[in-house]
Amino acid sequence: MSFLNLARERYSCRSLTPDAIDPSKLDAILEAARVAPTAVNKQPFHIWVVTSDEGVERIGQVTKYTFGARTFIVVGSKPDTAWVRKSDNANFCDVDASIVATHIMLAVTDQGLATTWVGLFDAPLMAQLFPQMQGYHLDAIFPIGAPADDAEPSPRHTERQPLENIVSFI
Repeated sequence: MSFLNLARERYSCRSLTPDAIDPSKLDAILEAARVAPTAVNKQPFHIWVVTSDEGVERIGQVTKYTFGARTFIVVGSKPDTAWVRKSDNANFCDVDASIVATHIMLAVTDQGLATTWVGLFDAPLMAQLFPQMQGYHLDAIFPIGAPADDAEPSPRHTERQPLENIVSFI
């Protein structure tokens, strides 16, 4: 599949099956995250894969947006290890984590699975429930699974601004 077709096919899936993820598919998703580009190749991110019953229950405590999944990928970043632009002290940890997260979303689709970026969660509680996440800026949770039979894109999925509204040639 071409990249553009993959990007168009991917949608925020909010209805997933609770089936276990084939380890080879999970490995492919994690490898796509590992090779994601980061500013000055600092790689200030960490990824946690949550599959245990206890971990899944804890994810349910920090967000209601689990969508039936039993596998979750959490992406975090460490500001003190990220590249900082000198001219304005902009820290790129969130940019880098977003690049990694985008690779994850596209790789999930490429593996025939589905997910959505969950940003609405209680990050302080997550760090409390998962001590290994303390000290990280928690950027995203990805519930992962096969799309359930009732899964479909949002009606707004294909609504996009025309290029002339979002691109300027200078």
